[in-house]
Amino acid sequence: MVRTTPFHARLSELNTTGLWGHWAGYLSAQKYVMSAKHEYFTVRNAAGFFDTSPLYKYRVAGRDAERFLAGVLTRDVRQCRPGRAQYTVWCDDRGFVLEDGVVFRHSDNEFLLTAAEPNLGYLADLVGRLDVTVEDVTEAYGMLAVQGPRSRRILAALAPDVERLAYFEHCETKIGAAAVTISRTGYTGDLGYEIRVPADDALGVLDAVIEAGRGHQLKPFGEQALLMTRIEAGLVLIDVEFSSSRLAFTDHDRVTPKELGLGWMLKGLDADDRPFLGREAIRRELAEGTSRWASVGIVLDWADHDRVYQEAGLIPPKDETPLDYESMLYDDEGERVGYATSLMYSPVLQRHIAMARVRPELSAVGTHANLELTINHQYETVAAEVTRLPFFNPQRKTA
Repeated sequence: MVRTTPFHARLSELNTTGLWGHWAGYLSAQKYVMSAKHEYFTVRNAAGFFDTSPLYKYRVAGRDAERFLAGVLTRDVRQCRPGRAQYTVWCDDRGFVLEDGVVFRHSDNEFLLTAAEPNLGYLADLVGRLDVTVEDVTEAYGMLAVQGPRSRRILAALAPDVERLAYFEHCETKIGAAAVTISRTGYTGDLGYEIRVPADDALGVLDAVIEAGRGHQLKPFGEQALLMTRIEAGLVLIDVEFSSSRLAFTDHDRVTPKELGLGWMLKGLDADDRPFLGREAIRRELAEGTSRWASVGIVLDWADHDRVYQEAGLIPPKDETPLDYESMLYDDEGERVGYATSLMYSPVLQRHIAMARVRPELSAVGTHANLELTINHQYETVAAEVTRLPFFNPQRKTA
């Protein structure tokens, strides 16, 4: 059965395209106007709002809640104080990533964990004798992301507490009569916030946000614009940059945190007081240098890109729609050295960019590679070079 989010009644009025996709069983707008680029520029230049309600939400509570999550999550949740949030992953006992999400700490003994895929059964099976409960509260809340350089001014007019929030902090406040949680988080790589609101109050909160956004060019944006912003921000997406180890058929489809570019999460790995799932396998990987891949950014040589298309008698495309398939990377001798997972033309950078995976010894910034494209039904390669992620990282995001 296809479900609708608590915001759907209003969003369906705003969706002039009638284009909806399915996300975790919910209807999710692909785009609200015919050009997703307009929605993208709204986020980058003003502010947009996106319905993130389909994310799974798990309330983890009890005397042993911190101990439980410290044993499951790869990143050390003990370093997350109440009022803070962490982006994190969790792994299997071989050190391969199962899922990623954000954990919000509300108190010493209460957390909320988000995930793109269902994880309730998996988490519940790990509880054992610990004094902790894991509850799926997905349907109890709507979640609305308000993203872009004007997002702070818009939300501060409704909830002045927003002004004091630092990056990845959250607070309990009110919008009108509705009790909400507002966090300085998002998936666009820009200044942005997310509002968690009880489902019954969702429409009133959305209407208040829309009203506060008048004069600030606030508009809704859909999944297509979101995917564009997340690539520029270098943010990974399940089933694109990685597959859950639980569902992968072979190790070719599995990846470790280090290989996924999340080695920064592994601080305190050698502390014996936190034997989280996968720790020993990850320690061996780092000690023995057995990582198969490194996650990097790739920037195409614009002149070589245009040359290849012009020689084929074509106008060089500058298409911002991300490709939904992998593109191989080769060295100058034709040996495969990696692959791009997400490739697009960035409107704000005016360059073709890609999130990619290469052999570790080829991950240094400036390393040359050749990206494979299909032109006139045959393979061609375009010169490219390795760069750092993220591609787009404005100071306002964390200032």
